[in-house]
Amino acid sequence: MKVIVSFVHELEKRLQENNPLIQVVLGPRQVGKTTGVLQCLQRLSLEPQHYVSADDQLSPSPAWLEEQWQKAVEISDKTILVVDEIQKVSHWSSVLKKLWDEQKRRKKTRLRLVLLGSASLSIQKGLTESLTGRFELVRVFHWNYTDTQALCGWSLEKYIQWGGYPGSYPLVQSESRFKEYIIHSVIETVIGKDILHFARVRSPGLFRQAFEILSQYPACEISYNKLLGQLQEKGNVDLVKYYIELYEGAFLLKTLLKFSSKTYLKKSSSPKVLPLCPALVTGMGFPGATPEGRGRLFELCVGMELLRTGGELGYWREGNFEVDYILKLGQRVYAIEVKSGREKSNRGLETFQKKFPRSKILFVTPENFPLLSKDAHSFFEKF
Repeated sequence: MKVIVSFVHELEKRLQENNPLIQVVLGPRQVGKTTGVLQCLQRLSLEPQHYVSADDQLSPSPAWLEEQWQKAVEISDKTILVVDEIQKVSHWSSVLKKLWDEQKRRKKTRLRLVLLGSASLSIQKGLTESLTGRFELVRVFHWNYTDTQALCGWSLEKYIQWGGYPGSYPLVQSESRFKEYIIHSVIETVIGKDILHFARVRSPGLFRQAFEILSQYPACEISYNKLLGQLQEKGNVDLVKYYIELYEGAFLLKTLLKFSSKTYLKKSSSPKVLPLCPALVTGMGFPGATPEGRGRLFELCVGMELLRTGGELGYWREGNFEVDYILKLGQRVYAIEVKSGREKSNRGLETFQKKFPRSKILFVTPENFPLLSKDAHSFFEKF
């Protein structure tokens, strides 16, 4: 069975609209962005299309990009032009701004443009520098339980231990090979080719150590000062925040802030750390086979699904009372407690609902998690 990468249907729908904006496929490395785009082109095989990759060029120049644009125009005035590894073309964003604006003025030619690449931070910078107002994002996530189960029939228990990167799935029978893949083919590639190539980091060793520490706190609240105290060199809280910001931009992790109606309380809160898939945690040596470890990884998987909703996601704590996740979807607020077999009190939920009486309480368990993973919005509409 051929599994359709999860974002394909959304991209296909957008490309069939009249005069769509530039579609930018953005997400982590090694999760099937190119595969998904090629699947989309196959589904739109009757449409004129031109696919090119800057990776095939020794040093792709602005002139090369303009040449590909012209080839697409010669095929049809509504060709789907896909440029992969766009970040490798020098000055790509300013070139595309000029070409896009020229065709808009002419009104005759209206190519449908899709951009993707592996260096997410570089692409995001190019978008904000030159293409503001001309694009929309097609967000790509790590593989969730539903995607993985469709691909290889994994149980939820197996996904919680190893899930996220399909390229690593054939290697999980050997834990050492799995860890080698995650560390060298994923994490080191992201750090070396995306982050350090793009951003100024004074101490790359310290930067790598920060991720090692963060990966050991899946779905845990941890203070910036505690993180700083575990680094082996002197630094400050702003340095830790900068590191986290870079890892977030490269789709390795996400931090959640405390839910509050007061902005200053959100900003001053300790972050809750969500590495963006289980493989990023167990691949770095986290003891996921213990009951406590499995519980943390399951809570992480729930957080991954909640992030996919596009809602405002946080956590809540007041004294000894806490709620695992607070999700705001439109005007609705959900207080979500994750139940994985560990003994946990519900007093945090009760306290939260007294303060926010219009909130809705939900429990996510291994039994109803597959429903959340399959269609999160439908899951929440039932409550």
